[in-house]
Order: sequence, then C-alpha cells, then structure tokens
Amino acid sequence: MSKIVVNKNLPKNVINKNIYGHFSEHLGRCIYEGIYVGENSDIPNKNGMRTDVVEALKEIKVPVLRWPGGCFADEYHWKDGIGPKETRKRMVNTNWGGVVEDNSFGTHEFMELCDQLGCEPYINGNVGSGTVQEMSEWMEYMTFDGVSPMAELRKANGREKPWKVKYFGIGNENWGCGGNMRPEYYGDLFRRFGTFVRNYGDNRVFKIACGANIDDYAWTDGVMKVAGKFMDAITLHYYTHPLGWEIKGSALDFDRPVYDITLVKAQRMEELINGHLAVMDKYDPEHRVGLIVDEWGTWFSVEPGTNPGFLYQQNTMRDAMVAALHLDIFNKHSDRVIMTNIAQMVNVLQSVILTEGPKMIKTPTYYVYDLYKYHQDATLLDSHIVGDTFLHHGPMNIPTLTQSASVDDKGVTHITVSNLLSDESQKVDVQVLGCDLSKVKATILTGEVHAHNTFDDPNAVHTTDFTGFTVEGDTISAELPACSVVLYTIEA
Repeated sequence: MSKIVVNKNLPKNVINKNIYGHFSEHLGRCIYEGIYVGENSDIPNKNGMRTDVVEALKEIKVPVLRWPGGCFADEYHWKDGIGPKETRKRMVNTNWGGVVEDNSFGTHEFMELCDQLGCEPYINGNVGSGTVQEMSEWMEYMTFDGVSPMAELRKANGREKPWKVKYFGIGNENWGCGGNMRPEYYGDLFRRFGTFVRNYGDNRVFKIACGANIDDYAWTDGVMKVAGKFMDAITLHYYTHPLGWEIKGSALDFDRPVYDITLVKAQRMEELINGHLAVMDKYDPEHRVGLIVDEWGTWFSVEPGTNPGFLYQQNTMRDAMVAALHLDIFNKHSDRVIMTNIAQMVNVLQSVILTEGPKMIKTPTYYVYDLYKYHQDATLLDSHIVGDTFLHHGPMNIPTLTQSASVDDKGVTHITVSNLLSDESQKVDVQVLGCDLSKVKATILTGEVHAHNTFDDPNAVHTTDFTGFTVEGDTISAELPACSVVLYTIEA
C-alpha cells in the first residue's frame, strides 16, 4: 500500500496556468492539415482553422501557444507570411522534410488561432538568420497603435488595431540549429536584439532567452553571466528518448524494460530543473528570471511509411504516464517554472490531437491535460508520498507513483494521482488534512500500456467516472489500476 499526504492548511505558490502550454511548429502536418486547412476547405473551419481541432483544444483550456518554431523559427522571415496569400513568397522548410511552404499561415493567421483558442501568443523571433531590424519591425507591426511604417503596413493588411504580444523568444536552440553559437556570443546577441524589441503603448514584452539542451549547464552559465539582467526568462529543452537519439524506438511496439527506461528518462526532468535553477541562482539570487521548458515530450521513431522529416508518431498510455509525471514535476517547481510547452500540439511527436483528412482523434496525452486543467492558476498544496515509490533495478530507479494537489479560488480541491506501473494495480491512500471529504467525486484515465486511439477506433482510450474509492475520516482509499491517472475533486 502507498500513502499520499495532502495538507490544505499549507498552501504554497500559485501554479502558473502557462505550465500547461503548447507548441506549434511549421513541421510536418502540425500547422497545415492539422490546424489550418484554409478558408476554402471542405473540412469545417472558421477563417481557415479546423473547427474540430479548435473546439477540442478549447476544452483543455490551452493557455499559451508557441510559434513558429523550433528550428523553423531561425529561418523564418515574418514579412513573407503577410499580405495577400497569392503573393506571399514560397519557401523550403530545410529543417523538416524539405517541403515547400506557401506561407499561407503567417502572423495574422496565428493571431487568429490564438483568438479562437482564447490563449496567449508566444512568438519566437529569428536570431540565427534574421536581423535586428527584422525583429524590431515585427514587434512594431504587431503591437504599435499609432502612425508608423509597420503599423500602416498592418492596417493595409486588414488589421486596424494592434495585438497584445507578451511572450517573445529571442532565438531558438542557438547552440545548435539556430546558429551553432557559443553561449557568450549568444548572450551578446540577446542583449543586442532584445534592446530593439520595444514596448509600445501598454504592451509589455516578456523577453525569453534561448536556454540549454538537456544538461548543458555551461550554456546556462554563459548566457546568464552575459545577459541575465536583460532577460525575463530562460528556456530548457529536454525530450524523452528511451533508446537514445539515434535509435529512438517504436511508439507502439515496446516491452516492459523499454517502458521502465522511458519513465526513468522522463523522471530526469527533475534533475535537470534543479541543476539549471542552481546555475541561474549564481547570477539571479532574487529569482527574478523564470525558467521555461518550452520543448518537452516523448520522441520516438516515426510511424512506418511516413515522411521521416514529419516526426509523426502514435500516442499510447505510455505517453500519458510520461505527461502526468512531467506535469507533476512542473507543478512541484511552479515557484520557478513559469511556463512549459509540450512538443507538439497536433500530428508531431507527443501530440494531444492527431488528424487524417477530415478525421480527428484525441490522444491519451490529451486526456491527461483534460484532467490536469483544474490545476491552472490554482494554489499548489503541500503534498508528499510516504515511503519509497521507486522500483530499484540496478542503476535504474523507476518511479511508480506521482501526484499533484491544488485548491482553486472557489475553495475546490483537486488531487491528481498516477499509478505509473505498467501491469500492477496499487492500493493508494490519500490523506487530506484540513478538508471536508463529504463531497468527493473522481474521474479516471486508464488502459493497457499500449492502448491508443485510432481513426477506426477513436474512443478506445478516454476518461470515465471513477467510483472505485472509499472515504473514511480524512482519507480517500482506492485500488488504482495499472497505468492510470485519477482526478479527485473535493467540493468546498
């Protein structure tokens, strides 16, 4: 038996809703076909955006969306994506599949998508192949409310009023695909480019620096040393590759040892956050600079028969467990982790939605976000697991249980508990201190570890009401099925 203790009398920080953010890159079928089909498509749409996809994303309350990349950001020139669609420049997506893009989805279309979703835009600017002037003019185009060349251009393209753009990333992966730079060199570029990313009117830009890949603490150190006082946040990228970068392994065909390795590697996010925060503290002891994990998720080999550059993979209950584990780690560190963006929203890597022509399915990962949405902007509650919840196999410590607890502004308490074991149920007691348990309901996501939704069987995996729990005194008890996530809702 395992035990979790939640103390409603020990509230902590507010969990920034942006921890539940998403990422949409011009990669494969994420934007085109997945989100944007154009106004003349037979697929139901509003101003080109797929109605079914938008409605599904609204249901999980997407708070912030990152665009246009990824590696794509540092070869994207924003002026090519404005004006009449028939005159926009075509470009080769050299990073992802070598396909030709017609730029029919650009700044106006992205802002339209964010408006339909009711989310904040997070835009990544081009440092790798762009110019200071180009980035400066983009911000002027989007946010200046007055008479200026870029504001007039925006109006000529059909948008009278400026948009609000808070989150702006100055470059992406500049240690790699964004220019193969040294940290000190990038730090200087951040200072230079960032100087000309202006605040216009009451729009206040939150400037985000390109951070490290995995455990490159030297990058974080170099950038923070040179540019720490000029930034509002710095990023971290970490993907879960169970079998390594070269041979990533199948999304569907895996055994228990590979599943265990997947969890071990996902758990490493805890180590990485702690490590990079320690480096940041050297230069920012007041914790003014936030940490943003704006690329994370599982990355497997592409589905057989698909374009290798499109990074299309299926999504199983294994992915759901990885998502729950990550989100719990982020919640735990939500005093410093202010945003995360799962890669990616539709049809790429650990997607919450997959599409095929007019068909759409929600993945197991989608349902994790549906359960966890109640933690957005809620107050984190002190919670901990009693005893050892790891399986120790040689050098591997495999997590078996994970949890989050929060209370919203109406006094409703939400507790998410995940049994990470692939083939064993767990008896789990949740002791809730300082809380009346007379009104408890529960929802569960569970299934065999390989279970997934397909276009022929779109509802094989989904959430259902959970009644298999008992309440005695201050404790909720349940036998949680293998590979499951449970949400307990406790009314005030």
